[in-house]
Amino acid sequence: MVKEERLQIIINTLEKDTKVRLNELSTLLNVSEDTVRRDIKELDMQGLLRAVRGGAIAHSPIPQHYRDREKYNQQHKQVIANKALAFLKDGQVVFFDGGTSVVALAAALPKDLKITIITNSFPVANILEDHPNAEVIFAGGRLHKTAFTTMGQETIDTFKKVRADICMLGICSVHHSMGITSIIYEDAQLNNIMINQAQKTIALSALEKINTVEPYYVCPVTDVDAIITETDPNDAAFIPYKHLGIEVL
Repeated sequence: MVKEERLQIIINTLEKDTKVRLNELSTLLNVSEDTVRRDIKELDMQGLLRAVRGGAIAHSPIPQHYRDREKYNQQHKQVIANKALAFLKDGQVVFFDGGTSVVALAAALPKDLKITIITNSFPVANILEDHPNAEVIFAGGRLHKTAFTTMGQETIDTFKKVRADICMLGICSVHHSMGITSIIYEDAQLNNIMINQAQKTIALSALEKINTVEPYYVCPVTDVDAIITETDPNDAAFIPYKHLGIEVL
């Protein structure tokens, strides 16, 4: 089997299982583990997977630019947003990050909900502009043009000055052992601060983001109190998270 065939089989296996192990690929491809390790390293350098000890994990399949993400799986985001509403009540102070599932949650807020939202997301602020009872504190800073959010020290300082009841986090990738990760370095830094400044963190995540990993570490998955997806919480993919004491909805 030529190398190009091996690489394609590794990618196909990863798309199906979200993770691959050296020993299993060695048997499947009938080559040594050293050869598989070199193949995985090459695919990692191409940005097609994330090499980890003993194998590899898939990247999140979600588009990077906000304009692409806002149109992606809109029905799933609506289901997630409706589930997340159960955590919100009058008088709360809540962090909203720049995830598109969080944008869907902002659009779904009942008009009679009296709540304070601190956000660095331009789309969230734009939606809540017309909400009659939502107080909005916008964290200024440098515009990240692909995420439509603010970043930098000014943004960080705003969140550090608040002790929120809840952090609503639209995550990029989550893995039960690799933790919460992001594709943007500054986003990972800011998310970590938001989590640390909130009493409870709710991760909003489509099923396809579960058991994926990106380069920039946010926090261990146990820093999250609940994970909300669009699917049945009894799905086998959630078993490791439940064992860690994380609520899955």
